[in-house]
Order: sequence, then C-alpha cells, then structure tokens
Amino acid sequence: MCIDTFAKTIKHTMPTISQKGLAMPQSPIRKLMPYADAARKNGKHIFHLNIGQPDIKTPNVALEAIKNNSIEILSYSASEGFESYRNKLADYYKTNNINVSAEDIIISTGGSEALLFTMGSIADAGDEVIIPEPFYANYNGFATASGVTVVPVKSSIDNGFALPPIAEFEKLITPKTKAILICNPGNPTGYLYTKEEIEQLAAMVKKHNLFIVADEVYREFAYDGNTHHSIMSEPGLEDHAIMIDSVSKRYSMCGARIGCMVSKNKELMSTALKFAQARLSPPTFAQVAAEAALETPKSYFDDVIEEYVHRRNLLVNALEDINGVKVAKPKGAFYCIAELPVKDAEDFAKWLLSDFDVDGQTVMVAPASGFYSTPNTGLNQVRIAYVLNEDNLLKSVNILKKALEVYPN
Repeated sequence: MCIDTFAKTIKHTMPTISQKGLAMPQSPIRKLMPYADAARKNGKHIFHLNIGQPDIKTPNVALEAIKNNSIEILSYSASEGFESYRNKLADYYKTNNINVSAEDIIISTGGSEALLFTMGSIADAGDEVIIPEPFYANYNGFATASGVTVVPVKSSIDNGFALPPIAEFEKLITPKTKAILICNPGNPTGYLYTKEEIEQLAAMVKKHNLFIVADEVYREFAYDGNTHHSIMSEPGLEDHAIMIDSVSKRYSMCGARIGCMVSKNKELMSTALKFAQARLSPPTFAQVAAEAALETPKSYFDDVIEEYVHRRNLLVNALEDINGVKVAKPKGAFYCIAELPVKDAEDFAKWLLSDFDVDGQTVMVAPASGFYSTPNTGLNQVRIAYVLNEDNLLKSVNILKKALEVYPN
C-alpha cells in the first residue's frame, strides 16, 4: 500500500462510539439551548419556563457557612459524606416521620448520583424498573448508563396523573423486574401521592419482593393542606425502600450538587458504598453549605410554599383561559404539564425561540415527550416550571397565548 492510500485510509477511519452512548437520550430540558442562545444573540429576552431553577433566594445560613469557615485544606470527606451532616440529616428526617440513622445515609453528588448508585446496586444489565410516566426525563439517562430497561406504566392528565391502577403495574412485572420508581411529589406533573397510594405500592413490592425507589426531593412542596407521605415511613419496607433526596430544590441550592441515598437495607447500603468509594467523596464545601442549611427556620418554607401556591394558582388559571389548553393542577413541587392545541410541542418550542416574540420577549418551555419512555407519547404537551415571579409568569402566559393564536402548525 502506498503512503497516500494509507493516509486516506487513516483519515476516513475513526474509533467507534459505544452503543450505550449513542442510546443516551438528550435532555428535553436542555436540548433546545442552541435555539435559546441564537434568540439571545438576536436581542430577544427569554422567560425560562423550561427548567426547575428556583428564583427563591438560598438561605443565608448556608451562604454564610461558605463565606465564614476555618477550612485551611480543602480535603476529601468520607465517601459516605460528613458524619456530622448525616447525623443532622437523620434528625431532620425524624421530624418528617422518617426514622433513620446516619448509617442509613450516603451523601451523593446531587440526587442524580444517588439514583446512579441505586441502579448500580439493585440491577444488572437487562434488568427492568417500572416507572409511572411521565417522569423526570433523566431517569431515562440514568437507566441507559446503568444498562437498565425502563418499563413505563402510563398515568393520565385527565385525573391529574394519579397513580395508575396496581393491576397495570402487575401486568408488567417479569422475572427481570427489580424495582418500582416514583417521584413524589412528581416532576414533571406536580402530582402528590396519597397515603393510600403509597400503601398500595408498599403492598405490591412486598408481594413481588421488589425494591421501591422514591425520589422525594420536593417533599416540602405540598399544597392545599395535603401531606407528603414517604415510603420510608411505611412499616415492613425496611428491606425494600430506597429514598432519593437532594438540597437542590428544598433550599434553592441547585448548584451545590448535594443529595443522598437513604435505606435501612444494610446489604444494599454496603453495596452502594462501594460505588461511593469509587468516586472518592462528595464535594466538601457543598457539604458545609448543606449541613448549615439544615438550620434554616421553618418560616423560610412557610413563605416559599405560600409563594409557590400563589404562582401555581396564577399560572393554572391563566393557562385554562387559553382556548384549547388543558392543564393538570399540581398538588406539589413547582411544575405542571399543559396540553396544547398543537401537533408537535417540540416544534412549537423551537418556533417560539426562533420565529416569535412579543415586544422582543419570548418563552422557553420543555417539550413533554422527553418525559415519557413510550414513543410518540406526550407530543402535544409541555412541562412548565413556575419558578418565575408573578409579573414574569403573567407575561410568559400572555406570550404563549399570543403565540398559539398565530402558530402555523
């Protein structure tokens, strides 16, 4: 082979990307950022309804802990996190009727890493996890990264995305089923599971000897006098229940990236600790802030919940006034799913950024199809995060209303 031919062969050959990597889904929350960047460069102001980044201020006690500390060497922590933080977390959980100790808690880099630890500890490649859909879009990504198959059971906007009948879950259980995964209150639906629904799930996982994983990062955000019911409070689930938690939303500390995995199953937690050791430790400064945040007074949450209830009511009422829009009223968290009179919500979301504005302003929403695992589902739905103040929320809904009046598709 001559040198030129060899060079051409090298030029047109490249290492292959993994099938896992190719299968990894894009985030429906972030995938439209190139459109948003282009819109900003064209001078548009964007109201971000697409991402759950609260505009509520982080508790001052957490920020002060970062500013005023005596750390001289920013060293590793224990792989399971500060013992002092885990002890204080256990005390916090006890006030929420969750009786756990520091040994039942592993601190993680956000709730995301806690979910990865969980999937790595309970499932092998090809095993299955049943999840009511729509669900937090990154569950698809965590499952793909872990070689786990998501088996969806569909909930409906018509009943506010309540828990599907237990019989629908049981139809899907196979020898490869390892767990049921829920988000409570729900992202993207805002649905808050009732005590009866939690009891039904508890009975089912005990009957079929499964794990139940509950993402409870929005625990504080329960509205209208409703109460959050944790799977960790259900009797008889000590070997079955795994709770995922995070400081991101509770204290408006998304950038801290501190979460945790909680379970009373000792074998499970010793397994998960091996995953935690493999990544060395969670971030030290962020743990300092998270530990201090536990001193946040109850009045902070009272004010925050009052604000979110006001925003929810304002948003839902305004959306319901738009012809052809259907919306499920959330009972918790700070998201809702809205069904729009369009064929393709992703195309509509792109069009909002690239081709539409009202006085130089437009909105960014998250197409809801990415929150489903079933193909071609939720195509005319969007997730809206009501994390903007009253004035900006009203402007955003007005822009949506005007856009739907002229949208060509």
